Parts: sequence; C-alpha cells; structure tokens
Amino acid sequence: MKNIFCLFPAGTLLSIFLLSTGAVDTRACTIIAVGKNASADGSVIISHTDCGADNRIRVVRGSNFGEGEMAPVYWGIQDIHRPLDDFGEVIGYIPQVKRTFSYFHSAYPHMNEHQLAIAESTTSQREELRINMDECKQIITVEQAQAFALQRYTSARDATAFIGSLMSRYGFLPSCQGESETLVIGDTGEVWIFEVFSVGPGWDPESGKPGAIWVAQRVPDDHALVVANWAIIKEVNPADTVNFMVSSNYMQFAIDKGWYDPSGSEPFIWQDVYAPLPREWATSRLWLFYSTWASGYRDWPRRSLEDGHMMGYNQYIQYVEPLSIYPTSVRPEKKLSVRDVMAFQRSTFEGTIYDKTEDYDWYVPDGKGGMKKSPLATPFPTRDMRELLDINNRRNVARPMGYYGMIAQLRGWLPDPIGGIYWVFLDNAYTSPYVPIYAGTQEIAECYRNYDPTTYSSQSACWAIDFVDNLLYLKWQEAIRDVWEVRDPYEEKLFTERDQIDAEALALYQEKPERALKYLTTYTTDCMEEVLRMYNDLHDRLIVKYSNSR
Repeated sequence: MKNIFCLFPAGTLLSIFLLSTGAVDTRACTIIAVGKNASADGSVIISHTDCGADNRIRVVRGSNFGEGEMAPVYWGIQDIHRPLDDFGEVIGYIPQVKRTFSYFHSAYPHMNEHQLAIAESTTSQREELRINMDECKQIITVEQAQAFALQRYTSARDATAFIGSLMSRYGFLPSCQGESETLVIGDTGEVWIFEVFSVGPGWDPESGKPGAIWVAQRVPDDHALVVANWAIIKEVNPADTVNFMVSSNYMQFAIDKGWYDPSGSEPFIWQDVYAPLPREWATSRLWLFYSTWASGYRDWPRRSLEDGHMMGYNQYIQYVEPLSIYPTSVRPEKKLSVRDVMAFQRSTFEGTIYDKTEDYDWYVPDGKGGMKKSPLATPFPTRDMRELLDINNRRNVARPMGYYGMIAQLRGWLPDPIGGIYWVFLDNAYTSPYVPIYAGTQEIAECYRNYDPTTYSSQSACWAIDFVDNLLYLKWQEAIRDVWEVRDPYEEKLFTERDQIDAEALALYQEKPERALKYLTTYTTDCMEEVLRMYNDLHDRLIVKYSNSR
C-alpha cells in the first residue's frame, strides 16, 4: 500500500475499495421495535438497519390538493440514480387526499411530522407467490405504501388498516427480489406488525379478489421484537379486532392452494403456511436478540465462544432450531433504550460462533511460539478476503453497504415536532455516528442529501464515512479504535445535551411554534455538518497513520 495513494485520484481509489466488497444482498434489513412500557424512557422505538440504496434523506413537504385529484403511484422510489425530486416511473394512480403531512423521504420512508414511524424488512415467500412486474397488474410496492401512509395518517392503527386496504385493492408488487415484506408501524402509543405476501400471477383488480395476503398484529406495550427478514406472526385471531387485522383471504388462499387443511388437527400458523423453511441468516439474528434480551425465556441454543470455538466448525454439534422457539415478541428482562438499540444495530456477533473475526484463518504466529489475531481481522471481510482465507459469509446485523439505517424515537409527552427524533446513520452502523433529526426539522443538510455512488464527493457525508470505513482494511484491529475515539465522544455529546435541546425547543414552541421549528432545523443541520467535517478529517488522518505501516 506504500504508494497507492499517489497512483489514483480519490474517486477512483474509493471505487476500487468499494467494489472489493462484492455484490450486496438486499435481504438484509433488521427491525427492532420496543413498546412504550418496554423502553427505558417510556418512548416507542421503531428501528430499521440497512435500508435501500437511496440513502439521501430529505423532507417531502405536506401539500393541499383539490377535489378529485389523483396521487401517482411510483415504481423506482429506491433508485439512487434519480434526481431528488424524481420518485420513479408512474405506474398507476389512487385518489388523493385534501391535505398531506410532511415526512422524511429516502429509499424507505420512515417517519412523518406527527411521530408516525414505519420500519421495513424484506421477508421470504413461497416460490408460487412470486410475480413478474412486466406481466402483473399489482402496483403497490411496500415503499410506496409507506410514503402514502406517512402522508395521510397520524396513528399506527389507522396507518396499518390503510396499508392493508391499499394492498388488497391495488395489489402488492414486490420490489426486493420478488419477496414478501414485513412492516412495523408505531406511534407514541402503539406498535403494529404488518406482514404481506403476494397472490402470485394472474390477479386482476376487476376480479373483486384481494391483490395481497396480509395480516397485522398489535404488539403488547411491554414487549419488544426483532424482524430478521422472516415473517414473525404465528396464530391469528381475526375475531379479536383490538389486536388483529386480516385480509379477507388470509386463510382461504392457503386452503385453496392445498397448503392448509382446516379439517385437520393442526392450527393455522401464518408464519409456517406462507413462508418457506427458515435460513440461518434469519435465525441467527432471532437467536441473538432473544437470547440477549430474554435470556430466561427458554433454554436457548449455546453459541458463545465460551462454549468452544470448534462449535462453529463442527456440524455435528451445532443446533438447528425450529423457528417456533422464537416468539413474535417478548417482554424484555431489561427495559431497552435508544442506545441499546444502537448497540444491537452495530452487532457483528462478537463473542459468538458467528463472529467472523474469530475464524482460525485470521490467527498468525506471535513470535513466541503461540498465535495471535492478525491486525487485518475484520468482521466485514470482502468477497476476495473470504475466498482467500476460506471464511464463511455469515450475516452480521451491521453491514458495510453504502446504505443507511434509522431509529425512530417517539415521545408522546412532548409536542410532535420535538417529541419525534429520527436517528440516522449512513453506510455502516459499526463505523458511522447517528445524527438526530427532530420531527419538526424543515430541511436536511446538503451533505446528507448529497450522494452519488458513481462519483466521489468530499461534500457528501456518506462518501466521507464510506472512505473511513474502507480505509480500516489497512489495519482493521487498530484503525477501528481511531474511529471510535472520534465517533463515541460525538454521540455522547448528543445524548448529554438532549434534555437541554428539548427544553429550549419546548420554550420556543410555547412562545411561537415557527421559532422552535427553525431552532430544531438549525440544530439538526449543524449535527450533520459536524459529521462531514469530522469524517473528512478522520480519513485524512487514517491515510497518514496507516498507508505506510509495516
């Protein structure tokens, strides 16, 4: 690496680093949700890691519309290569409402000005349910449904019912590898899980049949849950309208297909009927969450390194657990905070058999007759590194992708513009700081709206973080500590000053709401611009420190 920085311009160099990571698996989104009585401060928490490629955060302002106007339905919302105000190809229309709310738009829209938040995780569905966009008449993608719901609703219950009716009337169109979807929808009081499957090819909106199969379940206020790219709802009770919503075909579709026999002795388990057999990249995250936050719920499989390094290599002693051991949600043994959720989003399965830095191939002679971990050992080995060292590509929670993730903190004891905080990271939660975007924020800093994956820009926060993330490969075990020495004090300051920012904003809001909105917008943009300066400086220091290392 001695002279590599002299050979290539910055943009080319970054492209070389980023291309080395290989193809991205888009089925990589993890949801964590926490009810108000399960959180440390009484807030509802909805979170989502590894969102779609368009990580440009921006505000879509609410608008007024005339009687009889129609709202366009888009295909291509997640396309990072479109201009900021271009949402894609128009493939249909639905009736518009008289007034829409402002919301934060990105690949997956997540929160609006009234503290309604939605998280998304692509899940797996039976092969028979897949459809071809070029031949089908379904038009509602999950990201389009999220945008419509955030524009029109303030409560999780109403938004859930709306998304269900939208999918039934206009048809669910998968936008991620032809797979199904799970949403977790929350406001300051309630959390709902919404799961939707396709109805397969041949559906016609004029048939009167639902264009999707879906169910929704309310999460108890004292529960928390994880969605790891797999459906989590189990038994459904449509008679309990307080806690369940269903499409009219939720069971009959499976009966007609021969997937469920109502005359048999087995109960109808939603998760089992419509999803294929589970895979380890889903069960590993389910195991990590529930064994961490509900360790006494049951006798969980043993997967810590303390149980023996060889467990990760010996197929004869590894557990292959049934999906049924994992609950839909659970009462955590400790109330979870926003920072607990951040820590989980950053997890690389440290100390478990899934920890890729503990692969034996990372260990080298220590010069004293023993072995030590190589300073190059990384929890994110590139495809080339995995092929060279024969390292298993097991799925972390955190991933270096050039995407983004969020935590929506919904606080009902404060006015909506102050109560809602949309915590966002860019690229990789493991290396990126989170920034707080208050619900009342009127504009996003240019550096968080500026990202083109094909052209490097020193004025893009995502590129600055991406640059740092990739420079770590020069000497990962040491360089990551340099990152944390910069990132962690920044985040600590954000949480230390939270009460003060809330109090000042509330005082302004009570005097004149517009002043509070301006204050919160300035605070949010200042936080973002500080990240840009901090990481541009950091990647310069990392180059100096590690490019000529021996």
